[in-house]
Amino acid sequence: MRFEFVLPGRIVFGNGCSGDLPSLAKEMGSRCILVTGSSPERLHGLVEELGSSGILGRVFRVEREPTTDDVRRGVLEARQAECDLVVSIGGGSAIDTGKAVSAMLTNPGDLEDYLEVVGKARPLANPCAPLIAVPPTAGTGSEATKNAVLISKEHGVKVSLRSIMLLPALVLVDPALTLSLPPRLTACTGLDALTQLLEAFVSRASNPMTDCLCREGLSRAAGSLLAAYRTGDAIEPRADMSLASLLSGMALANAGLGAVHGLAAAIGGLYRAPHGFVCASLLAGVVEANILSLCRPGEPSRAIDKYTEASRILTGDSQEDPADLVRWIKRLCRELEAPSLSELGVDKAGFEPIVARALRSSSMRGNPVVLSEDELMDILAGAL
Repeated sequence: MRFEFVLPGRIVFGNGCSGDLPSLAKEMGSRCILVTGSSPERLHGLVEELGSSGILGRVFRVEREPTTDDVRRGVLEARQAECDLVVSIGGGSAIDTGKAVSAMLTNPGDLEDYLEVVGKARPLANPCAPLIAVPPTAGTGSEATKNAVLISKEHGVKVSLRSIMLLPALVLVDPALTLSLPPRLTACTGLDALTQLLEAFVSRASNPMTDCLCREGLSRAAGSLLAAYRTGDAIEPRADMSLASLLSGMALANAGLGAVHGLAAAIGGLYRAPHGFVCASLLAGVVEANILSLCRPGEPSRAIDKYTEASRILTGDSQEDPADLVRWIKRLCRELEAPSLSELGVDKAGFEPIVARALRSSSMRGNPVVLSEDELMDILAGAL
């Protein structure tokens, strides 16, 4: 057995830990660009504290899933303000933008030189500028991953900038910041974390360390996602989901994902749809297709055993039927009022380009079985 395992430089987890941001930032740089998400007013107090510390050089807002153009603008603003530190306070969009900005502040050439699929995929030549990630949502796990997911509008696809050097130097996970999340966003981000945990658990590249993370994360999500959705001001389920999200990022950074994220990346490049809900609409169908394929003679038993274990963790049922997992996912999505693909604007006319792009996605390599084009089409049809 051989595997690698990477983590951010330092992780601080706990209620109120984000209050340490100004003093910790001063230890890491002299001037920072602050990358925020679409609702920075929700984090006004934290942003104000950072500003009063004297280290804040520029604020850069990302109002949607980040594009390659967003990153180029962020780098330009950071250089104009002479920033040597990047602070990202926000969900996956803000953190992924921050990662890419930190990389391009210290590396020559254009962003496209380093992008997968649409670019030259060159390795980063120099260490990135230090990055501090503060996630106020509980879903993407981007604070613990080694890639930045960006939309290339020119090519109509989501692509990754990927390097171990993209891992944040410091992560502050403060569950108290998630208390103000509205129910819909709680559901969307939580379903993303759940999907990531399940896909990393059954991934072909999973290993004993990622398995431990996924088991713990799945257990936390099983008991707390609905509670966080229904009772948003309760800190215990919020803390569980913050930890589940962090664990999902650590797991996927080391084990990869699967067909859900392969399809979701393609959909995200073609449609303006919330990533977590896209994943939720596909999850039951992908799990069902994988289980059917894995039950065929000659297929490896390890992954079906993983699905059976995940079913026990999530459903609380000791029965040895992984199909229970599919039923549990469908029921959870109904209770969280997760929309279908058609409600997200996807129709059958888009299936062929979605599948064509998905088959080129790096996430597909982690899926426990190879799904055919017809199987992927059926999954999309079932998610409408």
